[in-house]
Amino acid sequence: MLAYSLVPSPGARPDEDWGTLQAEAEQHGYAIGARLHDVAVPVPTTYIPASRASRNVYTPPWQRPGWREAERQLRDGLAEGVIVLDRHNISSDDDEYHAVITHLGEQCRAFVHLVISEEPSAPT
Repeated sequence: MLAYSLVPSPGARPDEDWGTLQAEAEQHGYAIGARLHDVAVPVPTTYIPASRASRNVYTPPWQRPGWREAERQLRDGLAEGVIVLDRHNISSDDDEYHAVITHLGEQCRAFVHLVISEEPSAPT
């Protein structure tokens, strides 16, 4: 199992995340083999749909070195899955997040374990 964290700024350390991820992994019988993290880099944008105005838009996961390394290890069979605090460590964008989950399942035969489960969709 890999542990992955997206820290909010270059000076931030993922130490608190590691403790939470380690405790969750132990609770489910997972052994963490590698700890990977990236710094959340906001994507400059001139238009944010109103429904997402309250969420930050960060560099897509496949452009982050830590996430690319996680995918490489999963693809190479070095781990069966990745544990993250919540889905926003992967992506706050619904389509992007679901594309990553689908890719990991179909191409890497891996899974994602979220410490904080996905928020249910608000009724429309």
